[in-house]
Amino acid sequence: MDAQLIARWQFGITTVYHFFFVPITISLSMLVAVLQTIWLKTKNDRYLRLTKFYGNLFLINFALGVVTGIVQEFQFGMNWSEYSRFVGDIFGAPLALEALIAFFMESTFVGLWIFGWGRLPKKVHLATIYLTAIATLLSAVFILAANSWMQNPVGATYNPQTHRAELTDFGAVLTNPVLKATLMHQLSACFVVGGALIAAVAFFHLSRVAHGRHTTAITDAGEVEETRTWRWATKFGAWVLIVAGVFTVISADYQGKVMTDVQPMKMASAEGAFDSTADFSLLTIGKLDGSQEIFAIKVPGLLGYLGTGKWGEPIKGINELKDVDLNEYSYHRRDGSQTSLQSSYQQVLQRHVAASGIRLQPNIPVTYWTFRIMITLGMLAILAGLVMLVWIAKGRNPAHMKWLSLVLVLVPIAPLLANSFGWIFTEMGRQPWIVAGVLPSTEGVSAGVSAGSVLTSLIIYTLVYGVLAVVEVGLLWKQIHKGLPDVEPIDTDHHQDEDAPLSFAY
Repeated sequence: MDAQLIARWQFGITTVYHFFFVPITISLSMLVAVLQTIWLKTKNDRYLRLTKFYGNLFLINFALGVVTGIVQEFQFGMNWSEYSRFVGDIFGAPLALEALIAFFMESTFVGLWIFGWGRLPKKVHLATIYLTAIATLLSAVFILAANSWMQNPVGATYNPQTHRAELTDFGAVLTNPVLKATLMHQLSACFVVGGALIAAVAFFHLSRVAHGRHTTAITDAGEVEETRTWRWATKFGAWVLIVAGVFTVISADYQGKVMTDVQPMKMASAEGAFDSTADFSLLTIGKLDGSQEIFAIKVPGLLGYLGTGKWGEPIKGINELKDVDLNEYSYHRRDGSQTSLQSSYQQVLQRHVAASGIRLQPNIPVTYWTFRIMITLGMLAILAGLVMLVWIAKGRNPAHMKWLSLVLVLVPIAPLLANSFGWIFTEMGRQPWIVAGVLPSTEGVSAGVSAGSVLTSLIIYTLVYGVLAVVEVGLLWKQIHKGLPDVEPIDTDHHQDEDAPLSFAY
């Protein structure tokens, strides 16, 4: 057994699992704040019921996200101690800010929001959920800053006396071009998930209440109100899904150009471009070892535009990139430049690569197919949003059908998986580097941790996370199935009993 390979599997499994909660937390916190704002402005209890309903879904997801996220930090010290020792000065800075600023804000203000109903003034209470949402966005900024630095290590240099990377410009870390591109793309993708979740749940309840009847054909006052509430929520979620989807596509175009500039091998791998080409691959079948193209269907010139902004401009292929001298590969950007850290560590890295025989390319089938699965699932989610809007146009309502319920379950899962496959592509496409062009993954693993120890913790984490998955799905389904909560008038303009106990329940 290889300790490095098992450690990578463990980090991959725990990270992908944790990331299932992240897009929902980021998007729902802000969307719930918007719902509460609409209630405060309109005084219509319909929006209060929606606020509390989707707010409970947010809280369940938030709690499980916190639990699964804690494990991530432990792995840096347990399985990747050499990585932490080498780049801890840089990588640790944004992580520290995430904990000290973002996480403390989240935990503080989400508690005030939970227990502040009817106790805090309405506008102050509304501010708590906005501050919670802002904190989740800040958390994303700092985490993405750390990851973007691994993709493009700016603002640092190598100290040969300490044999460590040292931070020289934290501003450069926070203005990393990879961070700018990734942040826009990731936040948009998060709101695709949030919009899909709101729309799918609302559409499901709309089918249960309306039973296919036209809105004007429903006579019961209670059913009319529920129908109108779920129709509004469906439209709200679908429009968030569609608009966020458009921004995701736009930001993806920008991100592709940045990726081509700083990580040309990743772009070549995403396209299965073994030789230099400007053609975009619709389908490429190659050898399993990722060494040669066998069959391909391509769009002439499109890849040049996606990678460089110029139609027909060729990008370097996999074989050309991996066959040239190490100095010409990886830590030279497309224009031939290097970051300070890449340049100062160049001679040490050459010795590492020569001694270890590191294969200077990622797993081509994985990068190629995860890239396409990400795009396909994201587009299907946007299509689902359009279908829901058309379906309920002009007062029409869906009938309750088993196949429809199954499809609606898949609507939020599709963009959620698209997010996960996007991150698998991002991280696998960076290989064989843990820090692009500086530290190979094989050099970052803990030297004193045995393969058996890592395997044991991997099995334990996987089992625990499996239990947490059952808990998460059970809580969410229970809350969704209950439907809209009953609400009582909330009045904080009068004196409240200061000795009244604080309580909250799903």
